[in-house]
Amino acid sequence: MDFKDSIRQISERIESLKENLPTEEATKNALIMPFISALGYDVFNPLEVLPEMCCDIGIKKGEKIDYAIMKGGEPVILVECKHWQQDLNLHDNQLIRYFNVSNAKFGVLTNGIIYKFYTDLAEPNKMDTKPFLEVNMLDLKDAQVEELKKFHKSYFNVSEILSSASELKYMGELRSVIGKEFTAPTPDFVRYFGKQVYDGIFTPKVLEQFTGLVKRTISNYINDTISDRLKAVTKEEDNPKAEEPAIDTFTSPAGEPTADSKIITTEEELQAFYIIKAILYGTIPAERVTYRDAQTYFAVFIDNNNRKTVCRLYLDSPTNKRLTFLDENKKEVHNKINSIDDIYNFSKELIAAASKYL
Repeated sequence: MDFKDSIRQISERIESLKENLPTEEATKNALIMPFISALGYDVFNPLEVLPEMCCDIGIKKGEKIDYAIMKGGEPVILVECKHWQQDLNLHDNQLIRYFNVSNAKFGVLTNGIIYKFYTDLAEPNKMDTKPFLEVNMLDLKDAQVEELKKFHKSYFNVSEILSSASELKYMGELRSVIGKEFTAPTPDFVRYFGKQVYDGIFTPKVLEQFTGLVKRTISNYINDTISDRLKAVTKEEDNPKAEEPAIDTFTSPAGEPTADSKIITTEEELQAFYIIKAILYGTIPAERVTYRDAQTYFAVFIDNNNRKTVCRLYLDSPTNKRLTFLDENKKEVHNKINSIDDIYNFSKELIAAASKYL
């Protein structure tokens, strides 16, 4: 099993395990130790992974870090662990104290679901207050898996990691700032763009007017971008290599298509399918996104595999249209939609559902 598969496997197990982990020690054993092991380190060899390493701070003795990943007899990564329900924002000061009295170059704060990676970009030998990489194991991105791979024993290189750490840190912070501005534009943000198209004085009334205009313009721009993706996906549909189930057939769980005259794939269902493909475009190859129509619902799969369900659509009723996801117990979680345009509001959930099968 390669690194990517190992990380994905850990990710997929979290939902089924977490409710049965009442203590921090249980979280370590079930979630964090397998993660360290996936990075190529022998968690039972203290020459590679030293548990409870002493990090005495001044006159305060007996301070211990949960795990120290060792190289050449020296700690290179410190790992501070918390219970999976703990808010990590309440515990970063503890890792800072340990990091600053050790020779380690990287610190990791984790509850087994969220992993925050720190180093000393701002000031040598003093841990930054903000992580340069944060990974949510329940919402893994391909780019994040590639960054995690750099910490694998086989590829670990301090210089290479540091060379990208600064860029990752600021990109993460910029993403957060941009997201907030897109959702609720600040006056400075509105003025910056407004003054490029409006020559008058920016009175409070004008500012209020442009705040709405800027927000709507951003929304329209994003929708247009998604629409362009949709057109690209539609073109791919014309590619004879693309394989889709026949419109008037249903593919059984065994994979055998069976004719069923009662099943009619509507234009609305197909348009919804293209919208979903557009949303997933860039996350998963378009040719892997397929559909199957049944009498009661229209399903979107990955790899034409009914065990890789992205979502189901119930569009037959004009007053009770639903976009449905399957939870960890394979039970349907319904989301009412007024039209297929509302599918865009569930982009994050669709990407998360499809990303499980990358």
